[in-house]
Amino acid sequence: MLLQSIRRLRLFVYNILQNDDHDTFFSRCVDYFLIFLIMTNVAAVIAESVDQWYYPYQTYFTWFENFSIVIFSIEYLLRLWSVAEAKPVNTTWRQRWQWLKSPSALIDLIAIAPAFLNFFVNIDLRFLRILRLFRILKLTRYFASLRILLVVINKEKGSFQAVVFILIIMIVTASSGIYLVENHAQPQEFESIPKAMWWAVVTLTTVGYGDVTPVTNAGKILGALITILGVGLAALPAGILATGLANELAQRREELEQHFREQLIDSDFDLIQNQMMIDKIRRELGLDKEQAQSIVLQVLREQELERREKEVDVKKKNFCPNCGEAL
Repeated sequence: MLLQSIRRLRLFVYNILQNDDHDTFFSRCVDYFLIFLIMTNVAAVIAESVDQWYYPYQTYFTWFENFSIVIFSIEYLLRLWSVAEAKPVNTTWRQRWQWLKSPSALIDLIAIAPAFLNFFVNIDLRFLRILRLFRILKLTRYFASLRILLVVINKEKGSFQAVVFILIIMIVTASSGIYLVENHAQPQEFESIPKAMWWAVVTLTTVGYGDVTPVTNAGKILGALITILGVGLAALPAGILATGLANELAQRREELEQHFREQLIDSDFDLIQNQMMIDKIRRELGLDKEQAQSIVLQVLREQELERREKEVDVKKKNFCPNCGEAL
């Protein structure tokens, strides 16, 4: 009896914290509270950097930080405990280990780790404040657009790795080249290849601070070539991300349309009357209302076209195909 009560409690916690399909008033309140706590934590970190605000109200900042650590720690432990209900047929601890390695679990751990780290290692409190800003990453769980972005980055990680590899090669090549042609003219600025890498990074990324510039003709020609190459290289990650986002959104649109079609085939689902079902499917797929509405209209048009085709077929069957007279 006790085990059943614990199991029901664990399922309840899982539905509230982990199950996206479980949408109740209480689960929404929990989500809104956590979102508000995350945003206020970020605001507190920013406010603590202003001495005029921090020192007069240091006690309140400390109290709020301790309160946040307690809440985030409880949330982390509850998620770890309840994730076993995701797939009850699998081993409990295996599911928990898999969840611990997931990006969302790592983000939750990063959000609370700096506070506990201070108990074991003496760290500058200003450094701890900056680490607490990582709590803003917890918002990725509650916003579909951020989840889509993470999905795209994960899918395109091979392309991003290739871009980073090319960038490293270009930095090494550019810094070596500028060292050879500028070392004699500017021994202090380009005294070694590692020191020349700063100029290579600034030039390839087209930032161009101007603190270190070539003065020889060969150096200027090399700098111009590297700058031109940097323009194309800087556009590669943006192009990969934009293409990935477009493909992901197109795929989600197809999934949403397929969901609607399945509902129409399997049941008497009314696209006009049952708006709650439409909103539920839309939230699951991370699409906005305009996208869902356009797909609903498209499905309705196809329904109307199929209905008219059936009416035409019925009329044709009621007439003789040879003479055209009614049967």
